[in-house]
Amino acid sequence: MYFHHKNKTIATLLAALTGVVGLHRFYLRGMHDRWGWLHVAAAGLGLGLLRAGISEQAFFCLMPTILSMLAGILQALVLGVMPDHIWDQRFNRGDAHASRSGWPLALTLVLTLGIGATVLIATIARTFDLLFTGGAFG
Repeated sequence: MYFHHKNKTIATLLAALTGVVGLHRFYLRGMHDRWGWLHVAAAGLGLGLLRAGISEQAFFCLMPTILSMLAGILQALVLGVMPDHIWDQRFNRGDAHASRSGWPLALTLVLTLGIGATVLIATIARTFDLLFTGGAFG
């Protein structure tokens, strides 16, 4: 049986950069992962609604995609701060090679937290702008 050692830094980077389409889920659990396919469906739904012109505000059409992206960023943070021994128990069971996280993971987490906080605050601000002022500020 072929066993592929799963790297925590790669999984965290995948979740941070491509979490909107769930590539990190497929990396960790394979193509049968239902949550990964939910990410794909949410991204597709948002882009499909935008293309169909369902709403005057593109922001509301992209909401499923934005929520999928925020979920990917949150998953990147959860995966990244998981202790190495628990990571190995969960994703590398039966592998003799132990994971050792280093500075690349720490830098990835710092950048992910900054980007995630910015996207979350911008999403909240834009939602309030559209709901309470009708988009008067942009």
